[in-house]
Amino acid sequence: MRALLSLISLTWVILFASHAMASVYEQELPPELFSAGNMCQWVDCKAVLPGANAFSNRKGSPPYVEAYRNEGQQHTLKGYVFLSTDIVDIMGYSGKPIVTLIGMDPKGNITGVRVLKHSEPILLVGIPENKLLAFLQQYVGKFAGSRFEIGKGETGATDIDAISGATVTVISENQLISRSAVAIASQVGIMKEVPLPQAKLQPFTHKYDWNSLLNMGAVQHLSINATDVGLPASGTPYLDLYYGYLNAPAIGRSILGDYDYEQLMHTLKPGEHALFVVANGTESFKGSGFVRGGIYDRIQVKQGINAFTFKDTDYLNLYNMQAAGAPSFNETGIFIIRSGKFSAAYPWQFDFLGHKLDQETGAKTFSVFDAAYWLPADFLTGGRPVVAEETPSWQKAWQTRGGAIAAFAAWSIAVMLFFATRDRWVRKAKRIKKRGVSWPKTASWLIAVGFAGWYAMAQPSVTQILTLTHALFDGWHWGLFLSDPLIFLFWIVIAITTIIWGRGLFCGWMCPFGSMTELIYKIARACGLQRFQTALPMPVHQWLRRLKYGVFILLLIVSVFSMPWAEKLAEVEPFKTTFLVGVLHRPWPFAVFWTVIVGLSIFVERPFCKYLCPMGAALALPTRFRMLALRRKPGCQTCHACANGCGSLAIDEQGRIDQMECLQCLDCMILYYDEHSCPPLAKERKQRERDGLPLTPVGKDGHYIPIKLLK
Repeated sequence: MRALLSLISLTWVILFASHAMASVYEQELPPELFSAGNMCQWVDCKAVLPGANAFSNRKGSPPYVEAYRNEGQQHTLKGYVFLSTDIVDIMGYSGKPIVTLIGMDPKGNITGVRVLKHSEPILLVGIPENKLLAFLQQYVGKFAGSRFEIGKGETGATDIDAISGATVTVISENQLISRSAVAIASQVGIMKEVPLPQAKLQPFTHKYDWNSLLNMGAVQHLSINATDVGLPASGTPYLDLYYGYLNAPAIGRSILGDYDYEQLMHTLKPGEHALFVVANGTESFKGSGFVRGGIYDRIQVKQGINAFTFKDTDYLNLYNMQAAGAPSFNETGIFIIRSGKFSAAYPWQFDFLGHKLDQETGAKTFSVFDAAYWLPADFLTGGRPVVAEETPSWQKAWQTRGGAIAAFAAWSIAVMLFFATRDRWVRKAKRIKKRGVSWPKTASWLIAVGFAGWYAMAQPSVTQILTLTHALFDGWHWGLFLSDPLIFLFWIVIAITTIIWGRGLFCGWMCPFGSMTELIYKIARACGLQRFQTALPMPVHQWLRRLKYGVFILLLIVSVFSMPWAEKLAEVEPFKTTFLVGVLHRPWPFAVFWTVIVGLSIFVERPFCKYLCPMGAALALPTRFRMLALRRKPGCQTCHACANGCGSLAIDEQGRIDQMECLQCLDCMILYYDEHSCPPLAKERKQRERDGLPLTPVGKDGHYIPIKLLK
C-alpha cells in the first residue's frame, strides 16, 4: 500500500513537471510589450494578422499598430493589431486582466485572437488549450461592430459558444474582444463613432463647503495604502487624492473662488474641460513624466472606450482652494481635457497608475487604481441622462444560471434539513435495516456526481481556499467570488455545515469526487468484489492520514511565495480530470494519476479523501470547533462494534470519534440506538428482560428512559 501511495506521489510530480511550462498561465511577458512603440518586435503580430510582414509603431489613442504587406515597392495595408490592455480594463475570474492580442483587417473583420497571458485557474490545466483556441477562433471573420452574445443571444446578435466550466472567463474575454475591436474600428474610421451629447450645466446659485461637495459626490476620493502597492504598512498614506469637475459653475466657484474661476473659464476653448486634483501622501500623482517628456504618466481619465491623458500644456497651477473646510494638500493641480469626445453629462473614471512591487518576483509593475465620477444631477439641466450600464460578468453568470441555482439550493436545503432531523432518521433506520439513511445518502451522491460534478462542473477545490486566504490579506473583491454562482453557493453551504456538523457533511454527502469514489466502492461490492476490498490496519491508516495535512500545508506555503505555482501543484486534486476535461482528453501523466486514484477506490473506501485530499484537510481544521458532535455513551469506551463498521476508520479503540476524519455516514448512530445490535444497549435490554422490567424507549443518551421520567 505504501508503494502504491509512493507511485501516486511520483505520478503527481511527473504530471506537474510535464505541464508546468506548457501554458500561458501567468506567462512572463516583456515589459516593452506594454510600453514600447515598436510593439510587434516583442510579440508575434503575424499570428493574428496573416499576410502582414511589416508593422508600424504604436499610434492613436487608444493605441494600435498598422500592419502592411511589403512586396518590393508596393505597400499594402493589411489591417491593425492591438493589445487589449491598451484599451480596456476588463478582469477575468481571477480578478486580473486577460492579456489578448487581436488583429483586424481594413474592413473591420477580426483576423485573429491570441491570449498572451492569463491568471485564470480554470485555464491552467483544467481546460485544454485546444478548447480555448476553438473558442477564440469563433471571432475570426466576424465584423468588429457585431453584437457578440455568449450562448443564444438576442435577435440580430452573433452567438458565440462558451467553454463548459469557464463561463465567467469567456464572458470577460467576449467583452474584452468586442470593446477593443469597436474602439480601434471607430478610431481608424471603419465605424462611425457617435459622440456623447455635451452637458448642459446649471447656472451658478451658491457656493458649497468642502464637506457638502464630498457628500454630494461633486468631489470624489481615491485612497491608496502602502500595502496596496506591495509596500510595508505605514502610518502615512501612499496617496490620498481628491478630484472634481470645475466647469460646473457651483463646483468651480466653490473650489477656486469667483475670480480664479472666471480666469479659468476664459482660457478654456469650447469643448474643453477642467478638473482639479489634490493629494497628500508619499507618492506624487504628477510623476516624473513632466521632466522627461511633458507627459503626466501617472494619471488619466477614461470614459467608455476613450482614454484621455495630459501633457505639460494641459496643466495649470492650483495655488489654493477657497471651499470652506478644505484641508491642506502638499500637491495640487488643474488638468485640461482637450477633446470633444469627453462629456461631463456621462459617468467617467479617474485612473492613477502606480508602481506595484510584486512580492513573489521583486519586480515593479504598473497597477491601475481607479475611482468613478458622475456629475451630480443638481448641476445638470434636466438631470443626469439615462445610461445603460454594462452588466458585470458575475451578474450575467447569475442571470444565465437561474435553473441550476434553484436546483442546487433545493439539494443543499434537503441535505441540511435531513441532518437537522438526523436523530429521527437513525432511530427509524434500525427498524428497516439502514434504508432510513442509505437512500438519502445514495440520492445525494448521485446528485453530487451527476448534477454538481458533470453537469454544473461545480466541484469545490483547495485553490479556492488559497484564493480566499490571499483575498483576506491582499484585498477583497466580491466580483471574484460571485463569478461562479454554484461555487459561491457551495462554499456558503460548506461554511455553514462545517461550523455546525464538521467537514463530514460536505465530504461524505456532497463532494462530487468523494461521492463518485464512494459509489464506485459500493458498486464493486455489489458486483462480488467484496472479498478483495479491505481497510488498512489502523497504525498504517493513522500514519497515512497525515499526508493530506502535509499536502495542504505545502500548498499554503507555496502560495505565499507564488500563487501560480501553488495552483499548479493543486493538480494533486483529480477533480478537473474527472469533471471538467475528462480523462481521455488529458496528457498521459494526468490520466495515469487519475486511473490509479479511481482504481484504488474499487478496493479501498475513499482512499483519496482519507489520505491525499488537501481540501479535506483544510476543512478538518475548523471541524474541531463544530457545534454538534455524534453521540457517545460510557459503554462505547470498551465496545468496538461501531469501530469495526466505520468506513472512515474514525473511531479509535476507546470508542472516541475523530470528528476531523469522520465523514458522517451515520452508520454508528444507527447502531447507537439499536437495542439488538449495540452491545451495551443489548446487554441493558437483556438485563431488563431478566428483571421483568418494561422495555421503555431508548433516550438520546443511548439508554432506556427510566419509567419515572416517562410518567
